[in-house]
Amino acid sequence: MRAIAIREFGDPSGMALVDVPEPVPGAGQVVIATEAIGVGGVDAVIRRGTLGAGFARGMIPGSEVAGTITAVGDDVDRVWIGRRVWAFTGTEGGYAEQALAYLEDVTPLPEGLTSISAVTLGSAAAVAHFALAHAHFVAGESVLVRGAAGSIGIATVELAARGGAAVVAVTTSAADRGRQLERLGATHVLDRAGYGGQGAPELYDVVIDIVGGDALPTFIDRLAPNGRLILVGAVAGFPPADFGMRLLQTFQQSRSVATFSLATTAPATRAAVRADLFEAAVRGELHPVVHQTMPLDHAAEAHDLMDRGTVFGRIVLTP
Repeated sequence: MRAIAIREFGDPSGMALVDVPEPVPGAGQVVIATEAIGVGGVDAVIRRGTLGAGFARGMIPGSEVAGTITAVGDDVDRVWIGRRVWAFTGTEGGYAEQALAYLEDVTPLPEGLTSISAVTLGSAAAVAHFALAHAHFVAGESVLVRGAAGSIGIATVELAARGGAAVVAVTTSAADRGRQLERLGATHVLDRAGYGGQGAPELYDVVIDIVGGDALPTFIDRLAPNGRLILVGAVAGFPPADFGMRLLQTFQQSRSVATFSLATTAPATRAAVRADLFEAAVRGELHPVVHQTMPLDHAAEAHDLMDRGTVFGRIVLTP
């Protein structure tokens, strides 16, 4: 089958189309004929080599796919064969015509939800949901979403607005993205440094940060007393080693910083929440925003767009 491999970590030119053997399911696994493949921020971070330790040259990136189950392991009920599903494939293996996943990481697709919509929401909306829960967000609080133009940020905006946030502020570098985010529920549009936006508050109860990097301490400064910052990504790299000093310097504000990964939630809980989010999308309560669909062999081009910072929503590859 055809797949995309990372032959050299670094810029997108290190990715190449290759022929590899078709996957064979082991215990608890299924094979999915992919119809849509999500291009995520973690894929780009791995490809750049930022998380290169433990990843070998020749690896196939990609963590989420949607399609039809074509084969199952000996211990998996064959009733699953032929079902349309979304699946988490781990940190690799998704950029291919067929992908392996464990059954516990599979969520059936409801009628009315396309595979492209599924990979736009499957991981992103689940991260947004659990990140807000991790922050103990409640209706009436103010929320700042840093890096709101990506699929996680967009889902966070919609879920915070649906959850009754008094303020949903977003950071973005482009006015047109700001207008699109306002249509999805944002009340204030800020610049990348977190400022601007007429009438926007200076401090926030919750900050959901997808960016990380050197500027993270600046956003700790934007927390209200008892405010909570949840770091769910690091597309700009790791924060400075001494970022915790910002918390100590404002000790009496009782601010807090935490990380969140879906890996810390039980598979059954993830699947149940994801199924609810998929149903919400079918009802029109969540909006999968697709920047562009591209053929599988254009994966390097997709990553180049991500590196340029011009993507709003999700890029989806199709075999």
